[in-house]
Amino acid sequence: MPAKFGPAGNSDSFSAKYKSSADAPLFLKEMGLDCYEYQCGRGVKVSDKTASAIRANAEKTGIKLTLHAPYFISLSSVEPEKRDNSINYILQSCDAAMRIGADRIVIHSGSCSKMSREEALELAKDTLTRARKQAVEQGFESVHFCPETMGKTNQLGNLTEVMELCRLDDTFLPCIDFGHLNARTFGGIKSIQDYEKMLDEVENTLGHDRLRIFHSHFSKIMYTEPGGEKKHLTFEDEEYGPEYEPLMELVAKKNLSPVFICESAGTQAEDALKMKESYLNYK
Repeated sequence: MPAKFGPAGNSDSFSAKYKSSADAPLFLKEMGLDCYEYQCGRGVKVSDKTASAIRANAEKTGIKLTLHAPYFISLSSVEPEKRDNSINYILQSCDAAMRIGADRIVIHSGSCSKMSREEALELAKDTLTRARKQAVEQGFESVHFCPETMGKTNQLGNLTEVMELCRLDDTFLPCIDFGHLNARTFGGIKSIQDYEKMLDEVENTLGHDRLRIFHSHFSKIMYTEPGGEKKHLTFEDEEYGPEYEPLMELVAKKNLSPVFICESAGTQAEDALKMKESYLNYK
């Protein structure tokens, strides 16, 4: 099974022609893309009517759907109420995912600015474990949780921390955001060897089966020191990385089948297509 490519939400080119996200699968199929990540970053607000339309169009076109859970989830909050609210947002995301026909939800890990990274990770593990238990109890067991690597240095979510979260349950898949990892290391991704080191860590921690189908976000991201991520850019930017071509070569060579969601600012569909074309050149 080949890798899949698509945008996070709706590109400027889509919004110039269409009004409803329900049309996104039709637009992406026409472009030659494979998947679409529905955005619930500012809250889970998808109506049953929209959800049904997205699902129907995705089934008709063969576009794979995933969903991004709300940004304000904080698995590691020092406030128990906020962690409980985060579980509710995850359950709402699972419900929306089931309604649109998505089988993966991307989840932010949270902050560790008020405690040690170790303490934050333990809180996040507890929250995510409870969220998974409740999700299964509510019939959402088919939805994969995808904890995401984060771009700011004061956030929980370097690659090793995300591996630890994924070890909690065999159904969890890492969302490796290579732009975030590059930003939090101030341009640390420079070569195919840098990418290979990351993929080796995934395989050594979670096994080949989960490496083969990992979830990924990709974009060039402006960063500052010591904070990390500043803002998402497009592939036209020549100052910040990372470059996608070495990763495409590696994924093709290893015969992996990840889902790549491009998060370029406004050109996410076009840049996803550039990634796909590069990948196909190496197959």
